[in-house]
Amino acid sequence: MSDTPIIIDPVACKGCKKCVTACPFDALYMEGKLAVLKAAECRACNACVKACPFKAIKAVEKEAPKGADLKAFKDIWVFAEQRHGKVQDVAYELLSTGLRLKKERGGGCQLAAVLLGHGVTESAQRLIAAGADKVYVVDQPGLAEYEADVYTDALHQLVAKHKPEVILAGATAIGRAFFAKVAVRARTGLTADCTALSIDKETYLLHQTRPAFGGNIMATIMTPNHRPQMATVRPKVFKMAAPDPKRTGDTLVEALTLVAANTKIARTEHDLSAVNIAEAEIIVAGGRGLKKAENMALLERLAGLIGGVVGCSRACVDAGWITAAHQVGQTGKTVCPKVYIAIGISGAIQHLEGMRSSDTIIAINSDPNAPIFGVADLGIVGDLFEVVPKLIEALEAGK
Repeated sequence: MSDTPIIIDPVACKGCKKCVTACPFDALYMEGKLAVLKAAECRACNACVKACPFKAIKAVEKEAPKGADLKAFKDIWVFAEQRHGKVQDVAYELLSTGLRLKKERGGGCQLAAVLLGHGVTESAQRLIAAGADKVYVVDQPGLAEYEADVYTDALHQLVAKHKPEVILAGATAIGRAFFAKVAVRARTGLTADCTALSIDKETYLLHQTRPAFGGNIMATIMTPNHRPQMATVRPKVFKMAAPDPKRTGDTLVEALTLVAANTKIARTEHDLSAVNIAEAEIIVAGGRGLKKAENMALLERLAGLIGGVVGCSRACVDAGWITAAHQVGQTGKTVCPKVYIAIGISGAIQHLEGMRSSDTIIAINSDPNAPIFGVADLGIVGDLFEVVPKLIEALEAGK
């Protein structure tokens, strides 16, 4: 068949079965002495082509997909996520790094924010003060509550009309839920959970860096043939710049015909007990050195005394001591508190990448060579089961 990744010549095939053995996807089988392809299973790896000693298998050369007209796309956009009318901090963080990317891009590039919601137009000036040259506002009742399909359609309409070169969004629950849908509609790529961004001054490609293979390597991904270049960025990866209330910019109100929502929100309830370590100013985090789940109570007690929240390394979550909502690191949350206290955490690179931008880092560990001390502002070498109870005792006495 012409639409299959490979073609098997029935005359040249001798039934040696070497292709069947070589296929890592079990996409080939024998019918008598003839190799037969299961097209749905084939991944076009061409292992069978190389394995066939009789050259009976040939790869089908397909025409490379045509890319977008790259010259038609311009500007850098930031999706300004809002909840209940309040623009989230991650939008301001992205505008801060957007200013740097705009400078790297040059060529008259502008930085724009996209604000979807109802009763949100007044927030446009704050986005301009944070760095936006212009703000596209879609302020309509149909956007009052977040619904993935409606938000996808609204943003895609703006993309199709104005053709941005780059779009950034926060890797939040909302950003992760609908941004990939927008990429599919726009027929472009998306890199999720980026921790670093830069623009090549010669090619204008957005270099999107994110952890891969469980955080063991950092991969830099580019989208050379399609636009826009899309990426989500973890909250707290970039710092917010101080707003400039004197900045001026354009507020562009767009009126869109929105699609009907596929789901109806009957009631919204807020879990007041849910922890949000990404927004915490003080984090008391524990690691494998705590030894067992019962010892997490030490962290809870200390955090309660200093107005902090409990965080942890991946080891604690894997051991079942605490939920993943508390995890800090490349496979957890990226945090930037004023104070980060690392207790019994050795400091694997995956964990350090999630908390190294904290204003003040205090580490307590019995191993003087633990990597955590390499980023700590204050290090205490000692047994945490001796140090932490004394710290708690001193704090309680001080109260």
